[in-house]
Amino acid sequence: MSKPIATPVTGAGPEIDPTSPVGALEEFYRAFNTRDLGLMERNWLNSAEASMDNPLGGIRRGWDEIATVYRRIFGGSGSVQVEFFDYTLHVQGESFLAVGRERGTLDANGERLDLKIRTSRWFVRSGGRWRQLHHHGSIEDADLLSRYQTAVR
Repeated sequence: MSKPIATPVTGAGPEIDPTSPVGALEEFYRAFNTRDLGLMERNWLNSAEASMDNPLGGIRRGWDEIATVYRRIFGGSGSVQVEFFDYTLHVQGESFLAVGRERGTLDANGERLDLKIRTSRWFVRSGGRWRQLHHHGSIEDADLLSRYQTAVR
């Protein structure tokens, strides 16, 4: 069993190396927190096999569908910042799974929400680096989930 990694992943570090698992996670959080769709696209596997299941987009398959969710988040008037923490890494050959939690804030329409999301991200090695193949996120608190969906939509 893996021990949880204490250092949060924020994407704010000076250098990101997507050839390492933590570097690939850092790249994702930099892309998300800076609303960089180009960097986000490099982080994801551009394949019909890619999938995402989260509170905002439901189940999306393939980069084109996944990108529509990020475009909506990045193009909205609200601001979302998250970090990945209390996580474990499970590396098996040409793939790894990161399982943990996200915390952060959403500022939208004059309201500030403190986000708490259970998160898993599955990456595969492709083109000499790690690329995200699947993401699953869940918000346990039904009231927070409803407020989050309303604020972002």
